Amino acid sequence: MRRTKQLQDCGRNWRGRISLTSLIQTLAVAEFLNFHHAANALGVTQSSVSTRIKGLEDVLEIPLFERRHRGVRLTEAGRKFVAEVSASIEQLDHAVRTAGAVSHGFEGSIGIGLQSPIASGFLFDLRQRFRTSYPTIEQAIIEGRSSEIVALVRDGKLDVAFVAGAVRAPDCHTRQLWSERMVIALPADHLLSGRQSIVWLDVADEAFLIRHDGMGPQIFDHVVRRISECDQLPHIRRCDVGRDTLMGMVAAGDGITLTTEAMTHISFPGIVFRSIADETEPARFSAVWSPYNRSPTLKLLLDIATEMGRSA
Repeated sequence: MRRTKQLQDCGRNWRGRISLTSLIQTLAVAEFLNFHHAANALGVTQSSVSTRIKGLEDVLEIPLFERRHRGVRLTEAGRKFVAEVSASIEQLDHAVRTAGAVSHGFEGSIGIGLQSPIASGFLFDLRQRFRTSYPTIEQAIIEGRSSEIVALVRDGKLDVAFVAGAVRAPDCHTRQLWSERMVIALPADHLLSGRQSIVWLDVADEAFLIRHDGMGPQIFDHVVRRISECDQLPHIRRCDVGRDTLMGMVAAGDGITLTTEAMTHISFPGIVFRSIADETEPARFSAVWSPYNRSPTLKLLLDIATEMGRSA
């Protein structure tokens, strides 16, 4: 409040009497200590510079310069005034540049919702490339179920969500970006671990461990559909655990799980990944964002993601 009051008082005292041009020309004369050279540097006439500074001195009722035959010299009051004005101009310039950077999306933050792991694969590469291109933009990450992170997008608490499978969000914009092969994660000592690939019938009587969170709901639906196509009843254990704990359970022999190709680039002790020879449907991933979100930072991220998706 005190700072605001000071600014209001200053505005009332000098409103319409001191222009930014006068201050800039004063700084130029203080730099060159010569009206003629300052005018040339600013691209204006010497008389206009002299007139503005004389008018400024009259308003302030303070002599800023001592006029001499071959130039000018700052008075003591002038040196103090120029130092303060110079600092203020630099702060104003910084404020303008910072506001412009935020307005164009080059600074600030972006909220990203994820279902799948980011230790490798498309999302890892996307985040790395975006950070390299825009190092001053903070990436705030939230991981959760598809419905949860899409709801946060709707509420404006996230800028974008990257989700797997069909997106049921008619009030949002969506764009499919990439796909990944599905693979089976097995204990290293499993009877099927010696094969390079398997078919769904090979694992139809296995216990599948599937998480509640993340991609769990999509994985659950896919496993049920594929095992049912083998005329078997799926044996599924839902697990309220994180990804690493789930893989630890698989390694311990509690069951197997279905995951995506990105997970194969992560080292899990006691785990082997095997491709599924008769699996023709990859896991497809899309970006979801609100049509009301006009964030330029979001557009920058989506542009990079779209370019990467086309390359993939």
